[in-house]
Amino acid sequence: MLPKEYRLSKKKDFDLVFKKGESIKNGFLIFKMLKSSSATEGGITQSRFGFVVSKKVSMKANVRNKVKRRVRDAVSAKLKELKRPTDVIVITLPGIEKKEFSEIEKTVADSFKKLKLI
Repeated sequence: MLPKEYRLSKKKDFDLVFKKGESIKNGFLIFKMLKSSSATEGGITQSRFGFVVSKKVSMKANVRNKVKRRVRDAVSAKLKELKRPTDVIVITLPGIEKKEFSEIEKTVADSFKKLKLI
């Protein structure tokens, strides 16, 4: 479980990241990141993450929740390695529900390196 201080929860925070953030696609994940300068304006001292799993992934809520838990666990494993505070939204694409956890972890690590977060 991702600790509360590492979660994006407010709609205005999500909207800000979607509007002003840069994005990269890596396999079955899309990362939207708001740079640290914008994130620190709000007094953020650590990185915050939001997760989006749409019904395109699966119509079943239990499958979507399982995908969200897996991605959340992969991100939380990399929290200690993060260099600077940023807001990140992780968007999942169809096909992720068939992937192994190790593949998800590898994709998250590669994406963080591309975003220069670790």
